[in-house]
Amino acid sequence: MLDFLDLNFITSRVMPYLDRGLLMSLQLIVPAALIGGFIGVVMGVLRVFGSTAVRRITDALVAVVRGVPLTVQLMILYFGLPNLPIVKIYLSPYTAALVGFIICTSAYQSEYVRGALLSIQQGQIKAAQALGMTRWQTIISVIVPQAVRRALPGCGNEIIYLVKYSSLAYLVTCIELTGEAKVLVSRTFRPTEVYLVAACYYLAMVTAATWLLAKLEKKLAIPGFGTQK
Repeated sequence: MLDFLDLNFITSRVMPYLDRGLLMSLQLIVPAALIGGFIGVVMGVLRVFGSTAVRRITDALVAVVRGVPLTVQLMILYFGLPNLPIVKIYLSPYTAALVGFIICTSAYQSEYVRGALLSIQQGQIKAAQALGMTRWQTIISVIVPQAVRRALPGCGNEIIYLVKYSSLAYLVTCIELTGEAKVLVSRTFRPTEVYLVAACYYLAMVTAATWLLAKLEKKLAIPGFGTQK
């Protein structure tokens, strides 16, 4: 059934290209996940506990990012910013892709964090203040750690999405895994082998990320809550 697959072609031609693309994909995914996660937590906190003006501004930013397709955001960053009428901003392909992914994932992460914060009983703030803690000390030391635990499954799911939509980086000429696959197909005219191997690479990344997130969720789990696996 797999006679059409040329293993020699895959190991000698396909995998060296895709290995290079995989490295670039990881260079996009890892910092975007870390920076985007941090910004997402900060924005989530501001959307719940910030002043009225801050809440409105952050809500508006999240609404815009969630409402505009990631493809369009990348196009604006790479092709649109250099054509601004006053200050022209030039970003390298890698920088444009990374900034786009950070903006996108942080907006979605903030929504998960916001929901987790709203699920926590706000009476804990009054209880902590009664013990002498300030409002923001309570938020940072008591409320946010609980919210992060509750938001972790949703945030982990967003990281899985990040792995997959990193494949859009080639649109701004950042040649990652999908970009390398497209280049190789244009040179060899053998899309079956190339794209099947690329799919295996993505499946491996998603599987690894899922395993790591499950380990993290288990490590941060509060004993006695939920089903322990």
